[in-house]
Amino acid sequence: MSRMTQAVIMLLFGGAIIKATVTDTFLRYVKEGLRPFLLVAGLLLVAAALMTMWYDLRAARRGDPEPGDAHGHGSDGHGSDGHGSDDDGHGHDDGHGHGHHEPKVGWLLLLPVLGLLLISPPALGSFAAGQAGSVGLSAASDYPPLPDGDPVEVSLLDYASRAVFDGGKSLAGRNVKLTGFITPGPDGKPMLARIVLTCCAADGRPIKVGMTGAAMDAPPDAWVEVVGVYSTEVGTDPVNQAQVAYIDVKSWQEIDEPKQPYV
Repeated sequence: MSRMTQAVIMLLFGGAIIKATVTDTFLRYVKEGLRPFLLVAGLLLVAAALMTMWYDLRAARRGDPEPGDAHGHGSDGHGSDGHGSDDDGHGHDDGHGHGHHEPKVGWLLLLPVLGLLLISPPALGSFAAGQAGSVGLSAASDYPPLPDGDPVEVSLLDYASRAVFDGGKSLAGRNVKLTGFITPGPDGKPMLARIVLTCCAADGRPIKVGMTGAAMDAPPDAWVEVVGVYSTEVGTDPVNQAQVAYIDVKSWQEIDEPKQPYV
């Protein structure tokens, strides 16, 4: 693959990274804290590509051969490379009438770059949540009181930890609001879920919360806001036997997918 081909691919790939970072598409792949690193990586790729193109174009104007060109070394002293080159120094012939051409398969590397530029994949949803066990909850030595508000907005992970390990003490008497997408539970009933990332979507695992109370008919993958109170019910995720907290739902509504679908 020639330097120019490599430069074009680097330019497009760097541009795709910059576009994904500026438009928040990157949030479907990695955590928000990685934004500055992605932006710097994209800018460096674009800069390297432009410098390579400039060097190649300058070399072409001066008539310099590319590295590895048979006309730039290995000559017999008469401008011949010993492999049937033509007289004007422009034929890359192998002695059998066949020129050396750049393999076109290298351009296939553009396909994933174009995919990143043109296609915005959906965030991990109910299918991924159904295939993976719920995140193992970690007990804290102390659960501080919930902030003011009615209802008070709580993350699924925080709610589940308080419900399982604090026995709901810090949740008692409070209306809480949880946000997540719908995923079918092992009994077919809807559960509320959110994908938790350590670094990127490849290591994402779900946190699941069961629901009792108000009937819910939202389809799988629909994003909802749920308002409810602590439920003493605790289930078990059949995938990995992790404990699953429940919430007693008072009301719910469908919402648009949040800008940051992961936690």
